[in-house]
Amino acid sequence: MSAAKPRFVVFQHLAIEHPGVFRDFLSEDGIEWATVELDAGDPIPDLRPFDALWVMGGPMDVWEDDTHPWLEPERAAIREAVVARKLPFLGFCLGHQLLAQALGGDVGPAATPEIGILDVALTEAGRASPIFEGLPATHACLQWHGAEVRQAPPGTRTLASSRDCAIQALACGDHAFSVQYHVEITGDTVREWGAVPEYEQELERALGAGALAAFEADTAAHLDEFNRYARRIYENFMGIVRQS
Repeated sequence: MSAAKPRFVVFQHLAIEHPGVFRDFLSEDGIEWATVELDAGDPIPDLRPFDALWVMGGPMDVWEDDTHPWLEPERAAIREAVVARKLPFLGFCLGHQLLAQALGGDVGPAATPEIGILDVALTEAGRASPIFEGLPATHACLQWHGAEVRQAPPGTRTLASSRDCAIQALACGDHAFSVQYHVEITGDTVREWGAVPEYEQELERALGAGALAAFEADTAAHLDEFNRYARRIYENFMGIVRQS
C-alpha cells in the first residue's frame, strides 16, 4: 500500500445494511470508500485500486443463487481479494458466511437461529488475534441470523463461538476476518431492519409477535458498549491495513 490514505470498497446487499457506525470512523480518518450495491445491479469493480474489502449483511442466503445471480461473482471477488491479492478483509453476518463459502466451507440453515443481545466467547485463537485485541474474552453483541457456517474452510481459524453457533468469527491468514454477529450497530439499526419483511419474520419466529420494541430498547441499552467494541475492531483493522 502506498503512503496515501487507503481506499476501501464495500459490498452491500441491501441499502440499509451499510457499515453503520464504521462510517463515522472512516469519515474521521478521511478514508475514501466506494459502495457496490449488488442487489441493485452494481457491477463488481476491478479490485486493484483498493486497499481493503468489507462485505456487509443482507436478508438473502448464500445458497440462493437462482434468485440472486450476483452471488457467484461476489464469491469469486472475495476469493480474488482474500487469496490472490491478500487484501485486508472484514465480513459481517452474510459477509462472514460468504467468506466461508467462497473458501470452501459449508453454510446452511442454523440449527438454532440467533436473534437478540447474546454473548460470544473468543477462542484461544481469537484471544491471540489482532482483530480482537483489547476486547473482553466474552462480550455481548447483536445477533440476527438464521443461517450459519457449519464447517469452517480449510486453513482458517475459528476466533469466536456462542452457545448455539460454534463458528462466530473466522480468520484467513493475518489479513482476512469475519464475524457472524453485528458490530456496526447504530441507534437506527434495529428499527430499520425490523421493517424488512424477511428480518421481521425471523424476529417474530424467534422472539414472538411485537418483539421489535423490546429488541430496540435492549439494543439502545447496549449501544455505547457496542460502539466501543466497534471502534476497537476498526482501529485493529486499520493497523492491519497499514501493515499490508
